[in-house]
Amino acid sequence: MREYLRHPFWQALLLLVLAYALFEFGIAYLPPLFGFESAPVPDSVLLQYMATVLVGLLIYVSDSEARWREFKQPLQALVVDPDKRTLRLVLLVTVPLLVGFITYEQVRPTVSPPPSLRSIHPSNPGRIDFRGRAITLAGLENPLRADGSIAEDYQRGKQIYYQNCVPCHGDGLDGRGHYAHGFNPAPLDFTDNGTIAQLTESFVFWRVAKGGPGLPREGTPWNSAMPAWEEFLTEEEIWAVIIFLYEQTGWAPRTWEELAANE
Repeated sequence: MREYLRHPFWQALLLLVLAYALFEFGIAYLPPLFGFESAPVPDSVLLQYMATVLVGLLIYVSDSEARWREFKQPLQALVVDPDKRTLRLVLLVTVPLLVGFITYEQVRPTVSPPPSLRSIHPSNPGRIDFRGRAITLAGLENPLRADGSIAEDYQRGKQIYYQNCVPCHGDGLDGRGHYAHGFNPAPLDFTDNGTIAQLTESFVFWRVAKGGPGLPREGTPWNSAMPAWEEFLTEEEIWAVIIFLYEQTGWAPRTWEELAANE
């Protein structure tokens, strides 16, 4: 046993298995030790972690010619040695079958209950508290549109979006960020005409500022994992992001005049 543990190939294999077990099953227990609830780890993140570990192990086993030669010995023996022929045939059959089974499990249709009915958007409150200051949302327009520097506000909003929002809402603002599939409900697709195109900018401000935790009870279907951005962004920064969202997607925000005409 000690001989195997000293061999770089089996060391790397053991560390790889331990890393997978830690990321897949153990990481959920770490945040509670510091008083935080654990968020789910998407498969894409798990894959990135394992790729990072694999790269580190390859660097370790190849840092000297002797260790690299020793690391390759079991692999060379598997491919070349005459007494490993049976094992090679077994692997030749089982590996493609295993890959095919995993692929099938990923793409096969599943049965899930239909989504529950819900209204399109929850009603926004008439007034909110933003960092201790009351803001009346009814009739409120984006104050940055009145200062005549939309291009400058767009660039600022773009920078803030790419620093904070891209991982979930995506580079194309289509809700397909790297971590998007790990959330339910999924991040909004701003390019869809059923999202910000149907909303006033004050509504979008409220949703960005308060996030999922700030929704009223009737907004439960939208209680997403989006944080309350008022804890990280200033009022002006949120308005700048909203400018970027509308300018980038080409949608125009709904006006209060349109809302009044439809009532």
